[in-house]
Amino acid sequence: MVLQRNAQVAVWGWASANANIIINTSWMESPIEVKADNNGHWSIKLTTTNTKEPQSIEIKESGSSIILDNVLFGEVWLCSGQSNMEQSFKGYTGQPTFGALTALSNASNPNLRVFSVEHHGSKTPLDHLNGYRPWQEASPETIRDFSAIAYFFGQQLQEILDVPVGLVLTSWGGTEIQSWMAKDALEGYQPVDLEEVDINQNTKHIPTVLFNAMVNPLVPYTVKGMLWYQGESNRLEPQRYRQLLPAMIKDWRARWGQGDFPFYYVQVAPYLYDKRNDYFQEVENSAFIREAQLQSLADIPNSGMAVTMDIGESHTIHPPRKKEVADRLLYIALNQTYGQTAIDHLGPTYGSLTVKDEGIVLNFNNIDDTGLFAYGKLEGFEIAGEDRKFYPAEAKIVGNHKQVFVKSPKVPKPVAVRYAWRNWIIGTLYDVNLLPASSFRTDDWDYATRIEE
Repeated sequence: MVLQRNAQVAVWGWASANANIIINTSWMESPIEVKADNNGHWSIKLTTTNTKEPQSIEIKESGSSIILDNVLFGEVWLCSGQSNMEQSFKGYTGQPTFGALTALSNASNPNLRVFSVEHHGSKTPLDHLNGYRPWQEASPETIRDFSAIAYFFGQQLQEILDVPVGLVLTSWGGTEIQSWMAKDALEGYQPVDLEEVDINQNTKHIPTVLFNAMVNPLVPYTVKGMLWYQGESNRLEPQRYRQLLPAMIKDWRARWGQGDFPFYYVQVAPYLYDKRNDYFQEVENSAFIREAQLQSLADIPNSGMAVTMDIGESHTIHPPRKKEVADRLLYIALNQTYGQTAIDHLGPTYGSLTVKDEGIVLNFNNIDDTGLFAYGKLEGFEIAGEDRKFYPAEAKIVGNHKQVFVKSPKVPKPVAVRYAWRNWIIGTLYDVNLLPASSFRTDDWDYATRIEE
């Protein structure tokens, strides 16, 4: 396994009621004693170091002992979400993971280790996992069925920091965020009654049951941070998701008891839902769920979001370019968690607007002196007047590459702009480090009309 380095790490287990437990480690001079409670539960914190040498832990009760060998100290990241996080190097039927064979060919690495939680649900919080693939060193065989995003993130982090890295994966495709939330956290937003629910039917869609079976047993395994890729299954309820994502993260952090550890997530990618692209209302346009994820950054301390506007695919909800997603998560972690401030990690974000020359000038945050960039023609902008009718607009980078001017002859008195505001589109707006801007809008209208030319 990998334990978080330079930390107070939780070690816990079960024994006879009121048993005396003795813990010997290879890196501490003296043993530690802990007493189990009346139910046999015990837990303790051990202080790890920065050594890269394999360690061992012996846990003894009268008449029995457990020895854990080949324990490394390093960086531990928990990775969770739905199918895009779960997608392995095998891909899905007709849906590949780009770069899979190259990654597998170079996967042998004893300093990168992975642990996977198997699919399971429970009506009540469990203190143990009912199914899992145990800790394994990275190899072509062990990585083939593991999350491609998690692997690409961890593999690069291990090489850059030159320390061991441990990845804990708990994910399930097609799941809503409600399934991953504890009952206490979710009940503040919707009722949760599982008494008459058949846990064996549509398990992954039942509120709280994945938290109970696939997250709660991992608490309080000490981690450095968490990666999250989920939201497609909540795309029809963006306002609710805007509430639930910060609430879930706040609750998870409280349960882990490590303060506001890093929580970095992926914005859902553009995709041609239902093979139509003319949606403009909140209940149908996935731009609204992307907006909810973008806005959530303001409510989640120590958070970051990887934007994927340029790497979606119209024909699959599972974009194959998983390394690019992992790269963007990595840049956030390197900058915000590991202090490598020279690494750009934030793409441009809309800041404000000015009406000028029968058009609108957009100002952006998170751009340095090198400003904005577009591949070829800057596209995907729409502009509207007070009538809330949006027309396709011409857009160009101006103001020393720090602003975008948007204009349409159909809208002589503009008041609002939307960028990439549809289910399927390829983003064209970046900073010069090729980090894309999220889709955004300058209005807050619930309903509007798109006029196609």
